[in-house]
Amino acid sequence: MSFASVDPTPIWITLQLAAWTTGLLFMVGTPIAWWLARTESRARPLVEAVTALPLVLPPTVLGFYLLILMSPEAPLGRLWLSATGDTLTFSFSGLVVASMIYSLPFMVQPLAAAFEGVGRGPIEAAASLGASPFDAFLRVAVPLSRRSFLTAGVLTFSHTLGEFGVVLMVGGNIPGATRVLSIAIYDHVETLRYAEAHALAAGLLVFSFAVLVLVYAFDRRARVRVG
Repeated sequence: MSFASVDPTPIWITLQLAAWTTGLLFMVGTPIAWWLARTESRARPLVEAVTALPLVLPPTVLGFYLLILMSPEAPLGRLWLSATGDTLTFSFSGLVVASMIYSLPFMVQPLAAAFEGVGRGPIEAAASLGASPFDAFLRVAVPLSRRSFLTAGVLTFSHTLGEFGVVLMVGGNIPGATRVLSIAIYDHVETLRYAEAHALAAGLLVFSFAVLVLVYAFDRRARVRVG
């Protein structure tokens, strides 16, 4: 195993993709989780199923339909092309959109569970003291759910690092643009460059294991403090 011969570009692209996906999913997933935790709408099971679908759907199937949805012939892809002059497919922007959809349950489910745990009592108490719904959310629900925000962020970031099927279908394998870490590992194996593949895979394995250890350690310490 040799780290010196490894091209760092896929690692840098993967870290950027994970950072963009996690940051944008905080903005998109938080209101969805809040709505799921508090709504009594009959549409809730449908929305829950849609957000959880990437957990059970094969990545290649999800990637295939995203590829069709983002193509310049589809409304979304045509709109993006007319607005930016670039295509969503086989671009870094398309990878970000696809990764957000693929990692959505890893952001929404921990946050929805945390918001349900907060309950209605603290929110109603804040409202009785004159807080607006948005203030009650920021000053009561978010602080009480900070542990789940950290967990959701770490899980989303880590999950994005290991994507393969979706990124391959939507982004392809363009060096310096869409070749992420998992694609680079597959590329090295296909060309029998096992030393480079081993170096990248071992790095990803160690990083993922370390992240999980930190998450469980933090969760245990938080539980001890609460207890």
